[in-house]
Amino acid sequence: MAKRIASIVKLNIAAGKGTPAPPVGPALGQAGINMMEFLKKFNEMTTPQMGYTLPVEITVYEDKSYGFVVKQPLSSDLIKRELGIEKGGSHQLKDKVATITQAQLEAVAAKKMADLNTTDIKAAAKIIAGTARNMGITVLDK
Repeated sequence: MAKRIASIVKLNIAAGKGTPAPPVGPALGQAGINMMEFLKKFNEMTTPQMGYTLPVEITVYEDKSYGFVVKQPLSSDLIKRELGIEKGGSHQLKDKVATITQAQLEAVAAKKMADLNTTDIKAAAKIIAGTARNMGITVLDK
């Protein structure tokens, strides 16, 4: 018989650098799971992806056991790494910080494909393009 789910906690944590500081500590403490055990497992699992912020979905069961899934890095992190920039623009319409090509969009989309709701690389590139525009990046159509 399957375990009953008590809650699902979604967090964005820096790869290999999970600490009990907010927002991780309060979220895990509230769920009632062993925070240090989780952080040790998370940090070991994500050390190869240092430098990225990773979305994590933690499923907490009624008996206080848990399971977690680490997803692909945030789209914004992948875009910044692809373009070699530190951060996006503070105002998306006024501050244009970089330009991204269709080939670069498809490269980022290929990395993020597992977490997107499409299997078509062109549609995935459009999703990534929307994120890029929100970051103040000019998207080249062709």
